Amino acid sequence: MTAAPVVLCLNAGSSSLKFSLYEDDDRCLAEGAVEEIGRDGTRAWIRRGEGASEKISGRFADHGAAVAGVFALLGRHGLPEPVGVGHRLVHGGESHAAPERVTPALLTALRRLVPLAPLHMPSGLAGVEAVAAKYPMVPQVVCFDTAFHRDLPEVARRLPLPSSLPSAALRRFGFHGLSYEYVVSRLGAAPGRTVIAHLGNGASMAAVRDGRAVDTTMGLTPAGGFMMGTRTGDLDPGVLTYLMREAGYEAERLDRLVNRESGLLGVGGSADMKTLLERRDRDPEAAQAVAMFCYQARKTIGALAAGLGGLDTLVFTGGIGERAAPVRAAICEGLGHLGVRLDPARNAAHAETVSATGSPCTVRVIDTNEELMIARHCRAVLFPTKSKATR
Repeated sequence: MTAAPVVLCLNAGSSSLKFSLYEDDDRCLAEGAVEEIGRDGTRAWIRRGEGASEKISGRFADHGAAVAGVFALLGRHGLPEPVGVGHRLVHGGESHAAPERVTPALLTALRRLVPLAPLHMPSGLAGVEAVAAKYPMVPQVVCFDTAFHRDLPEVARRLPLPSSLPSAALRRFGFHGLSYEYVVSRLGAAPGRTVIAHLGNGASMAAVRDGRAVDTTMGLTPAGGFMMGTRTGDLDPGVLTYLMREAGYEAERLDRLVNRESGLLGVGGSADMKTLLERRDRDPEAAQAVAMFCYQARKTIGALAAGLGGLDTLVFTGGIGERAAPVRAAICEGLGHLGVRLDPARNAAHAETVSATGSPCTVRVIDTNEELMIARHCRAVLFPTKSKATR
């Protein structure tokens, strides 16, 4: 084991487990993923530094087996054993904002939050439980995606529900916080009025003033906001009551519709933006899905800019935001009134700054790094005298 604290970061999805191993100086020793967990054709890969990645075929029945596979991969490559494990958890509820060391009492409390994020919390907690079962002496830390938005002003946080309902529990929490936190750290001091667009299979935006969140698109759950890979985003509540009353939908069926069957998948037949972009010239439904996504994203930027009183910086991040130049171009088209002007060549090249020279609003593309934020938070909790400030 090296002298510097080495931490393992685990980011669990419903059928995947991403991992990164970090040293104390923020140097990534290795990264990889176990994909298609519980399905035939499971694969795992690991890459050390800038070297080539090793791919392994096999079958990992569940997240417990995937965790064991990650530790085995690290051992095969002679990498140091982690002295701590950090996890991304989507929801912290009203009581959990700062990163916390895992205890049995904390796990009990977090299991109660599963209904608020049914796509994400079960797999995240499964990763924590798998580490605890197989490596009980390794301390763990959980980092919440809701933490970045914990200080939203009341006017943005409260939902328009009766006061008789518990407003502290039923409110806008916001998500993708680790991604936003990393982007803000990259922007540097006082970027002014900023909209950060985290665009991926899950997509959201945050309005940030001088580094602090003042509004966001997702609400009580990660299903809110604009359309995503498989999620509806904001939906007229009357649609749900209509389906309950006229089509006999119950809660579980509605949950599948809202979270797993809609969005890009429901409109265009695929949740993958790259696939839809390739198909759109010959497939009207794919073209419609792309157009709807870009239109809703453009409207959202305008709304958040109104809340900020203007726009100084627009940032694209997440898988789509970082790699889909046509999507960035389509979203920015029509935002000239906010001072947004793209340079087509820079945008096509995925430059870090893609706005045109002299554009009143700077448009940037920043590759997010949630795992690095997890590593920093994990060290801060487990080794507070050695860790660097994270914000």
